[in-house]
Amino acid sequence: MAGDQDHLTHLDAAGTANMVDVADKAVTRREARVQGEIRMAPETLQLILDGNAKKGDVIGTARLAGIMAAKRTHELIPLCHPLLITKVAVDIEPDPSLPGLVVTASVRVTGQTGVEMEALTACSVACLTIYDMAKAVDRGMVIGNIKLLEKSGGRSGDWRASDTQPDA
Repeated sequence: MAGDQDHLTHLDAAGTANMVDVADKAVTRREARVQGEIRMAPETLQLILDGNAKKGDVIGTARLAGIMAAKRTHELIPLCHPLLITKVAVDIEPDPSLPGLVVTASVRVTGQTGVEMEALTACSVACLTIYDMAKAVDRGMVIGNIKLLEKSGGRSGDWRASDTQPDA
């Protein structure tokens, strides 16, 4: 299997979806970092970087949207626990080789369950916000390559995407 377990934790013995009971889990510091990208026409990227989008500051707005989304993940994903998140950071960097923007979301909590879903949600919503704010000039933008880069804490310990990738 790809993960550390041999079963899906959100299914009971009958196969019914359930929220996992985390009451007996240890409270530990847990972090997750996710990255994604939004590809666009070079002219669209330049428009965003120049601050000339009609709707305003694309990068600043997307950063705030990602932070807000992380805090509301439990309202969007049915079996996620509401968490007292201690830190959310959303970094958005231009990558002319795409061309486009690379979004990296990091989330931290001291709690009984991890924050991978919160980081994935933050990254996804930041990308969606960029699309929304620039779609008037480029409906062909493509959001993709959203992936967990690393997580730490909890019973399963640390994990890095590079740990599961074959050597080049």
